[in-house]
Amino acid sequence: MQVPQERIYTSEDYWNLPEGQRAELIDGKLYAMAPPNRIHQKLIMELTSTIHNHIKNKSGSCEVYPAPFAVNLTANDKAWVEPDISVICDKDKLSDRGCEGAPDWIIEILSPSSTRTDCAIKLFKYRTAGVREYWIVNPIKKIVQTYIFEGEEDANIYSFDDEIPVYIFDGLTIKISDLL
Repeated sequence: MQVPQERIYTSEDYWNLPEGQRAELIDGKLYAMAPPNRIHQKLIMELTSTIHNHIKNKSGSCEVYPAPFAVNLTANDKAWVEPDISVICDKDKLSDRGCEGAPDWIIEILSPSSTRTDCAIKLFKYRTAGVREYWIVNPIKKIVQTYIFEGEEDANIYSFDDEIPVYIFDGLTIKISDLL
């Protein structure tokens, strides 16, 4: 949900939000973030755990971070987002503030207040910033939209009962219904 705009906001405004207030900065606009519901949080926890365990079991070097975790998509200090889950394989992008550049894989869990932002604005921003894989998990419709932005771009829709292949990790598939 976009905050009423009186002016163009900057990263300084983002980093000086009042304690406890969460928002994202995209193209000079602040988008307020509503508190997530229980299913939203459960999905974040289970997906993060599944991804983390896969990376650990394969002795991988990628790192997974659940929200709140700040991502400066283009490393130019103008767009700060807080994806529900970020997977970063280039540790040089990690700083004390979060991620400076595009994560390799981003997962967003839809909520009624975030649908337009996650499915349109962020989809475009993630693609143009260099995110390799993007998942939009819709707990109401029980579907997952996956986007591969690398090589031959691809988009698919899966149900929660499908084994969803993870593009950036060979051998990892996730069945959302097993996580709930």
